[in-house]
Amino acid sequence: MDKIKLTALSRTTVERNHALVTGDGFVNSVVPGWTGCEVNVVISKAMGAGFSQLITTMTSNGVLEGETGASQLFFYVLEGACTVITSSQKNRVEKGSYVYIPVHEAYKVFNSEEGTTLLSFHKEYEVLKGVSKPGIIINTQASIEKTIYCGDPNLLMQNLLPDENNLSFDMAVNIFTYNPGANLPFVETHIMEHGLLYLQGQGIYRLDDKWYPVKKGDCIWMAPYCPQWFGALGVEPAVYIYYKNVNRLPEIM
Repeated sequence: MDKIKLTALSRTTVERNHALVTGDGFVNSVVPGWTGCEVNVVISKAMGAGFSQLITTMTSNGVLEGETGASQLFFYVLEGACTVITSSQKNRVEKGSYVYIPVHEAYKVFNSEEGTTLLSFHKEYEVLKGVSKPGIIINTQASIEKTIYCGDPNLLMQNLLPDENNLSFDMAVNIFTYNPGANLPFVETHIMEHGLLYLQGQGIYRLDDKWYPVKKGDCIWMAPYCPQWFGALGVEPAVYIYYKNVNRLPEIM
């Protein structure tokens, strides 16, 4: 007897102020200048977000080439390796490496291993009077110190961009590690917006008044003021990388 394939089942949900995107419904998008690759636009302004989050899988002859324009660009290598050229640098980057490219900079990503996968965040840059735009950053996650979050040694944070002591940055990208059984110490409710991707493990996320099981590969969007809380489950640490907007006042005070 032939097995029935239940194609209508998915954990993906999109709400007014949050979304869980699980990847089983990804559809390829075309990005001008990005060839030989599959691009999945996970979060965007079409959803109501103020930024975009993409997951791109490259073939061995894939090329991502363009200029950032008004939006800055952050790449994180999820799998594989590739070469990145900017106006001032040429680097070979591999899993765990990341690249920050400020506005009005040309870039080229090429010479990739088959199946190289990149997470990227795209955000329009908000100029701050008297402060210069950030410079290009190419670095690795392994080189960033893990700091204890909220006094709990089971919650460890890595700040990939130096946003806390550099007001030129209006976005942050962090990696948050929860040891097994760890959880946020309170339900966060704040003006910052988030986009995140689970790198490892599993847990339960509260978004608004709903509760979602989450695991490696899942993506989440959180709008400003969406109540949020996470607790890790299982026997391995839960790890996610996430974006947030920082260092700028609301438009109306």
